[in-house]
Amino acid sequence: MPTRLKVGLLGYGFAGATFHAPVLEHSGRTTLAAIATGQPERALARYPHAQTVPDLDALLALDGIECVVIATPNDTHFALAQRVLAAGKHVVVDKPVTLTAAEALTLATLAQRRGLLFAPFHNRRWDGDFIALQALLATGALGRLTHFEAHFDRFRPVIRARWREEAARGGGLLFDLGPHLIDQALVLFGVPQTVCASVKTQRDHAQAPDYLHLQLGYPGFEVLLHASALTALMAPRFTLHGTRGSYVKYGLDTQEEQLKAGLHPGSASFGAGNLAGRLRVLEGDEEVEREWPSQPGAYAEFYRALAATLQDGVPFPVSARDAVDVMTLIELAQRSENEGRRLPFERLEWTEMD
Repeated sequence: MPTRLKVGLLGYGFAGATFHAPVLEHSGRTTLAAIATGQPERALARYPHAQTVPDLDALLALDGIECVVIATPNDTHFALAQRVLAAGKHVVVDKPVTLTAAEALTLATLAQRRGLLFAPFHNRRWDGDFIALQALLATGALGRLTHFEAHFDRFRPVIRARWREEAARGGGLLFDLGPHLIDQALVLFGVPQTVCASVKTQRDHAQAPDYLHLQLGYPGFEVLLHASALTALMAPRFTLHGTRGSYVKYGLDTQEEQLKAGLHPGSASFGAGNLAGRLRVLEGDEEVEREWPSQPGAYAEFYRALAATLQDGVPFPVSARDAVDVMTLIELAQRSENEGRRLPFERLEWTEMD
C-alpha cells in the first residue's frame, strides 16, 4: 500500500468543508494533513489529526505538504495559486480556477515551467449520471447525435448575504455552475466552433447573474447548457436526441446532498441513489423504451487520480488546458451576452512566461 499523499487545504468554508475535506480524507490515497483556516475549532472538531494554521504562508512552511487545495472565494484564486506554484507545490483550485482566461493561462504556464501540477477541481466528471451518459454515448445506440441539452437548475428566490452573490467577487451562476456544465460538454465533445449565450440577472435585488443559457456550436449539432436560480419545476438534467433515438434523465447526482448530510466516500450508501434515465431507440425496425441506469457517483476518484499522478506518474485526467478552455468559454459567454451575437471559439495558445 503506497503512502498517502499529504495534502494541505486552504479554506474551510462551504467548498472546503463540504466537498474537499471529506473526500480528501476518505479517498483512500490522500490524507488531509493540514487546514489553513480562521476557524480552527470547527475544522479540528471533524479532523482532529489535521494540523491547523492561520494562513497560506504557514501552510507552505509545513514539512511534508506535497499539494495545496485552494477552496477560498473566487476572486482570491489566482494570487493564491501563483504563490503555491512559486513555492514549488502542486495546486488544485476549486472552480472557477480564476476570473479570466488570461489568469488561468498564466498559472498553467507557470506550472508547466516548474514541472508542477495545476488542476481545476472539476469533480462533476464523476457524477454518476454523467458516467452513465458517457457509457451510453460509447455504445452508439442513439446514432448520430443531433441535440444535447444539460440543465443545472435550482429554486433559490431569496438572495443570501454571501460573497457568492457578489459580482465583484466572481459570484453568480456563470462562475459557479458554468464551469461544471462547460467542462462536461468539453469532455464529451471537445471544444466547440462557436458560442452564443444569454447571461441574465433575474431575481429581485440580485447583483450577479442567476440565469445562463449557452449554445455551443459543433459540426452537425448544438449543445445547450442551462442554469437558473428561479426554477421550481425542474427540466431534465440531460436530454439527448440522435438519428436512432433519445435519452432523458431527471435529477441531480446525489453526492452533494450526501456530503452536506455528513456522509463521505467509504460510507455504505455514498454515491448511490442516482435516478435512472429513459432510453428510447430503434432496435431493428422497432422502437424500444427502457431504463438506462445511472452509476454510483465517485468524487473520490478525483483525489485518487491526483495521488496516482503525483506518486505513480499516471497522467492526470483534468488538465491545465481544460482549465484554460473552460475560462475561455466563460469569457466568450459574457462577451456574447454583451454584444448580442454568436462568437467563434479561439483557443488560447501556450506561451512562455517572461
